[in-house]
This record gives sequence, structure tokens and C-alpha cells, in this order.
Amino acid sequence: MATFKDTCFLLTAVLFCFICTGAGQTPRRVERTIRGTVQDTNGRPIAGAQISFRSGSFSAQAVTDVQGAFALQGVKVTGGTLSVQAAGFAPQQRSWRSASREPLEIVLSVPSLSQQVTVTANRVATPVSQTAGSVAVLSSTQIASTPALTLDGILRQIPGFSLFRRTDSRVANPTTQGVSLRGVGASAASRALVLENGIPLNDPFGGWVYWDRVPRVSVDRFEVAEGGASDLYGSDAMGGVINVITRQAARSQASLDASYGNEDTPDVSLWAGTEWRRWSGELSAEAFGTDGYVLVPASIRGPVDTPAGSNDTDLTLTLNRQISNSLRAFVSGAVFGEARKNGTPVQTNRTHLRQLSAGLDWQSSVAGAFTLRGYGGAQLLDQNFSSIAASRASESLTDLQRVPAQVAGFSAQWQRELGTRQTWVAGFEASAVRGASDELKYSKGAVNSAVGAGGRQDIQGLYAEDILRLTPRWILTGTARYDHWRNFDALSTTLPLVPPGPSTVINFPPLSESAFSPRLSLLRQVTSSVSLYASAFRAFRAPTLNELYRPFRVGNVLTLSNNTLGAERLDGAEVGAGFAPAGGRMRVHAALFWNQINQPIANVTLSTTPSLITDQRQNLGSTLTRGLEVEARERIWGNLLFTEGYQYAKATVLSFPGDVALQGLDVPQVPRNAFTFGANYSKAWLGTLSLEGRYTGVQYDDVLNQFSLGTAFEMDAMASHTFRRHFEVYGALENLTGQRYEVARVPYTELGPPILGRIGIRFN
Repeated sequence: MATFKDTCFLLTAVLFCFICTGAGQTPRRVERTIRGTVQDTNGRPIAGAQISFRSGSFSAQAVTDVQGAFALQGVKVTGGTLSVQAAGFAPQQRSWRSASREPLEIVLSVPSLSQQVTVTANRVATPVSQTAGSVAVLSSTQIASTPALTLDGILRQIPGFSLFRRTDSRVANPTTQGVSLRGVGASAASRALVLENGIPLNDPFGGWVYWDRVPRVSVDRFEVAEGGASDLYGSDAMGGVINVITRQAARSQASLDASYGNEDTPDVSLWAGTEWRRWSGELSAEAFGTDGYVLVPASIRGPVDTPAGSNDTDLTLTLNRQISNSLRAFVSGAVFGEARKNGTPVQTNRTHLRQLSAGLDWQSSVAGAFTLRGYGGAQLLDQNFSSIAASRASESLTDLQRVPAQVAGFSAQWQRELGTRQTWVAGFEASAVRGASDELKYSKGAVNSAVGAGGRQDIQGLYAEDILRLTPRWILTGTARYDHWRNFDALSTTLPLVPPGPSTVINFPPLSESAFSPRLSLLRQVTSSVSLYASAFRAFRAPTLNELYRPFRVGNVLTLSNNTLGAERLDGAEVGAGFAPAGGRMRVHAALFWNQINQPIANVTLSTTPSLITDQRQNLGSTLTRGLEVEARERIWGNLLFTEGYQYAKATVLSFPGDVALQGLDVPQVPRNAFTFGANYSKAWLGTLSLEGRYTGVQYDDVLNQFSLGTAFEMDAMASHTFRRHFEVYGALENLTGQRYEVARVPYTELGPPILGRIGIRFN
């Protein structure tokens, strides 16, 4: 814990440096200054709100500080219009006259989802009411009032979201954190793309997601688009896209969230930003640790079972330059490290990651808008595997594994408005990944061989989109994308050590594939409150280097790689309706969806013994997911908010020529029913109270449907109170009922968390 304490001290010191830097600034005196404050409906200040004033040819701009205060200086006119905008709130306009009472008090309300804007669904900033698909936006206000500590825990309030297994990322092995949306299922690899400000967060080698890479207080909002999105985002977006949008600096600001919970769980999360002339910068960091809890039930627990826990630290520094009014550039560097205990003394893993990204944004009234992004990085995963005795009294080391990987990527996008009725978008993306799995195999506690396998993967994609507003009530969108990828320089090497022998080298033949991903959607705005839409699309996912070349072991289940895997391909359709009456107090969205995946990659059981189950990744024939999704949001009295979500997804195996016994069985890790609900009440003198719950129906942990996971229900609660405008104290409880629901069968049962509580303080 010494390293963690040092990190906490460093984060706190950095915070106060930013506070002191901004404290000495004093406003310049001018002839007339418009002063005021911006706050929400509960009286809490809104920092970073954009204020603009216009009167004829005169204009002025300002940004609110941490107290929600602003000052528009140099005003020499007697009247005009004030416009106020802040992320997560409905924009507001009001008139101003020199005789107006000051300071002004401007109150912003949370808009209906139909008023909020998302860039995820079609790469163009579009109101949700004009998006032909299922889109959810979680604002920073919603995130702050969510009891969950992890980012994946926050996203569980979206009924279609799930990880490969039910385990929360704070104690899960990172290779089980593949993401599923819309019932398409997941394995170690995600079938949904996760982005941070447009740059992929999916692991380049394995496809899973390190959720602790993004400090929680740095998140401005989540934008989640469910349904096949390969037409714009290529491989990995077969089930949808999650874009994590982080905060941007406006003057000198800082936020700190520090908490401590049971299971010895300290957490410190920091974001700070400053602006100077045309320069701005943001610093985000987090340090987290937990001793965790024992995963297996007490009835089968043995001396070998120890708590599964983790600790991680991450740091991101971003520098921005506004070169001109139309040209902006940035560069960002990130470092991340985590260590995990996976439930026994031997089973541990560590990850180290470094990444550099840069970008350029240029807007031209004639040529359109151009966006360039580039990124690259290197990472290293070390992991130990063991064989556990049937009595769970002992374990023996079976495998020491090291997985180095490197990635480089580039993207370019052009967007242009053609009049008021048409928008064109076109872009190009490319990435290159190199990775390997280097292993030392053990037998009876002694190393007996060295095994290595790996290769390279290059992928390029080109896409185009046309958004056509046929009439004020009809919107037609057509998109198409072509991707080509190849796997090459792939081989495996086996070197016997006991007894010594010559190495065996197998060179895998290069493989290449292409995918064409079109989409056509039509949206009808029936009234100002009701919209209907329909869309049809194709999507795909290329196999990762991890699936092609890396075997792994979880408990007593060994999963073999398969270098002959082909791409998964999806044909899908969706029809839906949205209802958002005037006033912004309610939004209801419902959709019926149909997804058929051809050649899905699944772990197929080859053999079973009392001590070992052997699986291999294989392309099944096809699977079909049909379902219904309903989401609702109602605001009552301005202070009480209710949210509900339900998804029914029937995912079954349509065909598998290699084993007809699989036909008709359920796809693993996809529950038929998932229901979420939430309630949030805020009052300035009281604070904020929130309650959230999630119910998950029965699902299977294997392709043969032999190991079922029972129903799971979890309820969380949180209470917070703000004092002196800058400080907020809170308490949160997760899994209030204490139900230790099943999260995995490997083949022995693993359980979810006990009651988890924490108390904390926030400074803004």
C-alpha cells in the first residue's frame, strides 16, 4: 500500500497546485461587466457553462468557474441576448438590459433525451430524436449520482449492456471483460466497440476492455448506440458502440473524488484543467485498490481459495492548442498499470500499458470539417495459471504466460453540410497490431517446455454516409463501409526443456478477408413528440490475435486457440419508436431487433474429465438473436427522476454442422431477460438520494448449456450532500440485499460480491 499512498499524496498535491494557480487571477476592470451565476434546479453551481452575449455586431463570451460564476467584460451596449450552454443541460436564452438586476441567476434544467445530442450513432452531432436507432446518453450528473464505483458498473444500468461474465471489473480477470450489447453475446473478445474520445479502448491483442484506464471523475458523459455499427466503425462494433467522452478544460478547474470502503478499498480520482490564451491542458489520474472477496461458495471453499482483488494506477496528460478560430490540435499521453489476484495464491496477473495519441480538427465554411487522429502504444500482460485439486486443498502451477503487444492506428474524416437538407460524411481508418503469447509450461510443479505463438494483423477501412432530410419529417440515411484485413508473420514454437529436445516451429499461412457493411435507415417524425424508424444493416468482427494464437486457462477449463478462424458476420434489422412530449419530463423508447450471426466464434467443448475441461475456439454455423428493448425516463416535480429499462433477448444456435446437438441451444452469456430501474431525488437543502437495481435472468456459461447461472438481482443506493458549494460528502452501498448470485461456472461455481459500502468526499 506504500505505492498507493504515495500516489494519493501526489494527486492531492497536484490538485492544490491547480487551486493556487487559479486563485491569484483577478478580472480586468472594464466600463461595463455583466455578472451572474449558473446553477442547476437544486441550486448547485454548474462549472464550465459556455456564456455568450450578442447585440447586433457586438459579441462577448465567458465560461463559468467552479462556483458557477461568470463575468462578461467590455460590454458597451445597453441590451442584447444571453445564450447559456452546459453539457448535460438544456440550453437557455434570455434577454439582458443595462437596467437588469445583477448578479444574474440562471437556472439550467436537465433536458429530455430527445433534446440531448450524441455523436456516437452516425459520427455527426445529431439530436436523439433524429437518430434511427437505440441511443442512450449518461451525463456527468447521472454518473456522479450512481452508486457503482467502476465504469462498467455504471453502464450496467443500460439493460443491453453486459460483460462476458457477470463479475464486476474490480475483481474480474481482465481477459473476461469482453463487452456485449443487444444480446449478441461476448467471449474474452468484445462484440461491441468502446472508444475514449473516438480512440479505441478495446485491447488490440485480445479485444477485452480495461475499464480502470479512464479515471471516473474525468468522464463528461457516456454515449451508447446499440445495434450493428460496422458501417461506420468497422470490426468490433458488431453489437454497437460505447463512446466515453472526457471533460475539457474551461479556465482553471479541478475535481477530486476520494473514498474508502470495506474489503480495504481506497480510491482517489482526480481531474484538473487550465486554459491560457490559446493553450489548454487536462490532467486526469486515479489510484484504486481493494483486497476483494473470496469468489467460491463457503460450502466448497478450501485452503486454496483466497480473496480476488486488484489495484491500479493511471495517468493521462493532454495538451491542446487553438491554432486559429478554425484549427485545433492536441497531443495526449497515458500510462496505466494494474495488478490482480484472481482467487488463489498462484493465479495472478499484471498489465503495463503506454499510449500516445494526437489529433487535428479543422473547419472550413467552404470545404467542410476535417478530423485527423493518430495513436500508438505498447503493453505487456503477465499471467499465471494453475490446476486446482478437487478437494480445493492445493493448487499447482501449470503455465506462466507473457503477452507483449503493440498497436498503431490512424483515422481521417470529412464532413460537409449541403444546404439544410443533406450531410455528407466520409472517412478512412487503419490499424496495425503485433502480439505474441510466450509461455513456460509446468508439470508437477516443474517447468517442462517453452511455447510461443503470435503474429501480426493489419486492417484498413473506408466508409461514406449520406444523411438526407427528405422533408422536415422524413430522414433517410445510407451508409456503406469496406474493410480489408490480413494476418501474417504468424507462427508457433515449442521447445522441450525436460527432457531437452529440438524445437518445433510451425509457420501459419497468411490469411486475408474483406467485409462490406451497408446500412439503410428511415426515420419518420410523426409529431413533435412521436418518431418511428426502421433500419437494416450488416456488420462483422475479425478474429483477434488472442483468439487465433493464444490458449488460456480459467480454473479447470483449458481453452485452445485456433489459427484458422474466420470473421463473424451479422445480418440485422431493427424497428423502433420514440415518445418525448413537450416539456422534457418524459422519454420512452422501444425497439424490436433481429440479429443473425454467421460463423460466430465460440468456445466449443472437446473433452471433459473430472480434473479438466478442454475447449477450443471454433466458428459455429450461425446464431439468431430476436428481442425487444424498452427504456423509459420520467421526471416528476423537477426533483424526482425515474428510469426503467427492459430487454428480452432470445439468442439460440441455428446451425452447427460439426455438432448438430448444439442446434437450438442458448448462446452462452446471454440472459433471456434483463431489467433495470433507478430513482433519483435532489433538493438543495437535503442533497441527492439515488436507488438503482438490476435483475438478470438465467443464462448459461458454456456452449453445451450444462452449466447454468441462476437469476441475479442487485440493488444499490447512494446519498450525498453539498456544503460550502465546493465540497460534497457521500455514502454508497452496492448489493444491498447481500445476495451472492452466481457469476461463473468453471465448472465450480463462483459468486458475485457481498454488500459493498464506501464513504467519500468530492471537491470541485
